Amino acid sequence: MIQFSDREIVNEQLVLDSKSELYYLGHDLTLRQCTLVLKVPARALVIARTRLIDCTIHVKQELKNFSWYTSFLKGCRFTGRLTGNDFGSNPHPPPDGGIEDCDFSEAQMDGCRFLGCDTQTLRFPRWPCFTLLDTFKRAQELREAPWPGDIGPIVMSDFDQDWPSTVAVTYSASALAKRRGTTPEAIRATLEKLDGVVF
Repeated sequence: MIQFSDREIVNEQLVLDSKSELYYLGHDLTLRQCTLVLKVPARALVIARTRLIDCTIHVKQELKNFSWYTSFLKGCRFTGRLTGNDFGSNPHPPPDGGIEDCDFSEAQMDGCRFLGCDTQTLRFPRWPCFTLLDTFKRAQELREAPWPGDIGPIVMSDFDQDWPSTVAVTYSASALAKRRGTTPEAIRATLEKLDGVVF
């Protein structure tokens, strides 16, 4: 295991690319103005009780089903492919994470949730990604929208079963269309009839 903990690292590049080691960032680690290059799968990465301030995170290998909500992210910029990632404050006690002032505009995201944060401080990915705001509160409206393919009954069916702190979910229209038998253009036609969408 390669561990970084109990210190502050400033203006350095950390390349996480070992094929055989587990990377553990935390506890009580602060990365400030650093570049973090991720070339490992989620199973080889733990980030807990870490503060990332004004960092650039380059995801070089698709990062699937990873939880960032045990860390605090401020002023960070993300690039690369993130699928099923969670950001924000931890829905389980203790609430030791958070996110603010972060930029995902150059990232490709699909099925990524944002929890207990102020979405107005975030820059979400551009089309063909799109972000649905206030999904928990708007679960019924989103479920009943005229989605193409089987998006409505499958993808939009569980928002009211999600954590109440879920304030936004980002999808890739391209990936969603491929999985659900439709086209990005048909998805966009529905999105343009809805409020609370960023794309």
